[in-house]
Amino acid sequence: MSIARGAVTTKRKRRLRARGRWMAATMLAGSATLGAPADSNAATKSQAGPTVQIGKPTSSADPVTYLTDHESYQKSGLMTWSGNVQVWQGEHALRADKITYDRSTGVMAARGHVAIVEPDGSTTYADYVELSNGMHEGIATAIYIRMQDNAKLAANGMRRTNGVINDMSRAVYTACEICAKNPEMPPFWQLRAYDAIQDKEHQRIEFSHAWLDMFGIPVVYLPIFSMSDPSVKRQSGFLMPGISPHDRYLGTYATIPYFWAIDKQQDLTAQALISTRTGPQLSGQYRNNLNFGKINVIGGFAYDTHRQGSYVNTFGEDTGSSDEHGLQGYLRAQGLFSINRNWRAGVNANLATSANYMRDYRISGYGNEYLNSNAFVEGFGIGSYARLDSAFYQGLNQGVIRDSELPFVLPRFSYNFQGRPDAWGGTFSARTTDFDLYRASGVSDQRGQLEMNWDRPFRNRLGQIWLLTMRLDSTVYRGNQLYKQPTYYGTGKNQVTGQVLPTVALKLNWPFLRSFARGHGTQIVEPIVQAIAAPNTGNSANSYMPNEDSLSYEFTDSTLFSLNRYLGTDRLDGGLRGNVGVHGNWTWNGHVIDLLVGESLQQHIDHNRIPYSGLDHHASDPVGRIRLSPNQYLDLTARGRYDPWHGRLDYGEGLLSVGVPIFHVNAGYIYQPVTPYYYYAENYRVSGPTSVYYTPTNEVSAGISTRWRQYHASVYGRRSISRHEFVSVGGDLGYSNDCFGLDILAIKQYTTIGGQQRNTTVLFNFTFKTIGTFGING
Repeated sequence: MSIARGAVTTKRKRRLRARGRWMAATMLAGSATLGAPADSNAATKSQAGPTVQIGKPTSSADPVTYLTDHESYQKSGLMTWSGNVQVWQGEHALRADKITYDRSTGVMAARGHVAIVEPDGSTTYADYVELSNGMHEGIATAIYIRMQDNAKLAANGMRRTNGVINDMSRAVYTACEICAKNPEMPPFWQLRAYDAIQDKEHQRIEFSHAWLDMFGIPVVYLPIFSMSDPSVKRQSGFLMPGISPHDRYLGTYATIPYFWAIDKQQDLTAQALISTRTGPQLSGQYRNNLNFGKINVIGGFAYDTHRQGSYVNTFGEDTGSSDEHGLQGYLRAQGLFSINRNWRAGVNANLATSANYMRDYRISGYGNEYLNSNAFVEGFGIGSYARLDSAFYQGLNQGVIRDSELPFVLPRFSYNFQGRPDAWGGTFSARTTDFDLYRASGVSDQRGQLEMNWDRPFRNRLGQIWLLTMRLDSTVYRGNQLYKQPTYYGTGKNQVTGQVLPTVALKLNWPFLRSFARGHGTQIVEPIVQAIAAPNTGNSANSYMPNEDSLSYEFTDSTLFSLNRYLGTDRLDGGLRGNVGVHGNWTWNGHVIDLLVGESLQQHIDHNRIPYSGLDHHASDPVGRIRLSPNQYLDLTARGRYDPWHGRLDYGEGLLSVGVPIFHVNAGYIYQPVTPYYYYAENYRVSGPTSVYYTPTNEVSAGISTRWRQYHASVYGRRSISRHEFVSVGGDLGYSNDCFGLDILAIKQYTTIGGQQRNTTVLFNFTFKTIGTFGING
């Protein structure tokens, strides 16, 4: 009776049932323990064969069912099945060319093309298998186990104990593809061991006296090596250790991580770092995926023995770091929690005892100017968004940042509302950002602010697109210590002040469209005109109003038609002005040319202006943008602002992307005649901005990448032309295939923190599929 021969007659079905009952009876009467059916029909399966439920263990009490082409019986109790034999018990399925079963001993022997489907979904192939005790005990020769993720385990022989321990001799393991044309060729990599133990209960495989072979050549000897079964997604145990031969601050160091799978939703990774130049470090990461949110906490502590003297910072001041050694630590925590369908809460904590500790122990985030921590509650509605949060900043680079001047935001409230079109065809929107802000050294203030906006678009028969905007900005402040940064007012008294600015604007877009290139292309020429009317409220920079969000004035093509070209609302654009521009676009057969040029005409030029704003005359500096994409291999975007009165470029930036699939180049450039960050660093009202402010921002960056078959390489660099030094350089060289990955990364950052900078970091990453990633830092 073969299940591969189509339909079975009623008579043959009866024979199948009879054999099932007879075999079950013999199992009970004799000493065999392959299983016993609960009733007579339990031994009968569908003619399609067994259904194997992955992951469910088999019991020796489970019934046994078999199918065979031929069978014979001897008085001694020996049964022989031959020709496409299939036997299954519970969730075990066995196939072979020939099977003999001895009722007196309960031993089943299978020969020829033996295949066993295990409850975990793996398949074991062998030349000869001998099983007993419900397929829980046995031996096998010339075995081959195929597991998940294309993992393969072969051995000369195997002994199975209690259905969970497979003890193998002369074992070989790999997750690489075997060459179909030459199967005897060694795989890309393999573990070759004197013996191996597969523990199915704990889902681990342990190798003894193993060699890691690459292309059949022994590379690394491993006296003992243990790994998770490929079917395991997460399991407690030691992870791949890391060894680094040399580091400027750590010397030779090693990391030993341990992963603890606490339960299905949470885990903990602990890591010990031992170095030759400083004290050890213990760090860890805790993760928890809750039903209503998630938690991710990373932290560590160490005894840092490095001592560093004082240095001179950017402002010419002596800065010490006497407290940046000894017991040090860091914490990085994120949490996000759903309150209900409209509200959620979260926290982001980033703290470190010192920047030097982060540098010495390679803590992620070193090189940043500051660390930001906040906690928030936010809600989402139909057309509305609300957020209440608080924030704390810790300066890392004391060479350019003074910690006492960084703010505490306690708290801040933001709300945005976008309405639906009303009966007049307009749309109402409102926005507010209110806060209480404290500085140990600097302005501390409170702000209440409301911005209301009404937009009414309409068209006419000439194809003109009009937009009428009415807006009202209102703000009230209470500030103290206004004589300190960033306002430097000439008063130490508390001040209560505010501003109200109504604005009306009318904007016209008049696009002219035509087709060309035989109908495959379109050309758009679009004149744009905008008139803005607002009261001349005077120079609010001298009205004892704090300034927290408008420290930079951005006049470019992206803000040419903005009602307020400051980044915030503490400073506002008032008075009468008009903006004009021309937008052009040509698109045909995948080619694109897009440009915009424009200028602003203004009545007042002395309100709230900072140097190099481009608005020093009634006619502003022209601004423009162009994008060229003539084909799929080239994309160029450039924008800038030109000062015709001094014959210079006051702002410019560009992005270039060019290449083919196997080779690509990215480049960028940015220029500004000053470094805006330092404008408010000193009292600019008395002696003007500090000299550092007048250092141009003039940087170029470039990157080259290539990918060919299984190889990839890239190199990048960023250089400050004005400072005649690199900011960072790096590169990556790698190879990857179906079972292996190699990446060699080199990074050099020139950022100076604590008066020093790190040397070049070289990282080697070796990834072995189903085993893990092994890294070496240099």
